[in-house]
Amino acid sequence: MSSALSRYPSQAWSLLAPLRPSGLGANDLPYTLPIHPNLVHLTIGLFVIAIAFDLVGALYPVEKRLFRFLALPVTRGGFHDVGWYNLVLCAGISFLTVAAGFYEMLLADPVPGVRSALGLDSTTTLIWHGVGGVLLLLAIVAMAVWRGFQRFVWRRDYGRQVQWSYLLVGVLLFVVLGLHGTLGAELAAEFGVHVTADQLLADGLDPRQVLP
Repeated sequence: MSSALSRYPSQAWSLLAPLRPSGLGANDLPYTLPIHPNLVHLTIGLFVIAIAFDLVGALYPVEKRLFRFLALPVTRGGFHDVGWYNLVLCAGISFLTVAAGFYEMLLADPVPGVRSALGLDSTTTLIWHGVGGVLLLLAIVAMAVWRGFQRFVWRRDYGRQVQWSYLLVGVLLFVVLGLHGTLGAELAAEFGVHVTADQLLADGLDPRQVLP
């Protein structure tokens, strides 16, 4: 966009402007819909399912009467299988999620003069979101490795396949994912990053006239 350079929030961020490819759309991307947000929600969903099913599997002795009453043909091992395979898939997709996030972050063109509800400017929010994304990637991979040792080595002969400490860390990561996701939501909702209407309005254009 023609006014992109003038609207970068800091000199440091504007140094990336020469790296931006030409031919970007109104949302500052070479494609219609951002990829990163979709992969993020897939990653979160897989992680939540992984921990939730392992938690149900860990509590299976308490719940099995309910399952019998409901005539549900479930097994403890089945719950732990779902937890394991979802976490492995989550760890793999997390690499794509972070890669797409950094690519789209380099093309980000935040609306100037805005502070988020947390009192952060766009550059600070982008940096924290980027660094946090890498740390969460490492945490998810570490959780997958930890889970693998429990499944195949430490608790291979036990009915409860996971340690309580593992489940506690998983639940704590739910909170971290929520806080980190808030930063990502603010980038779109408050700074207009890759939001077509916000970018057009920031350039003084009427979305009703420009968009089909």
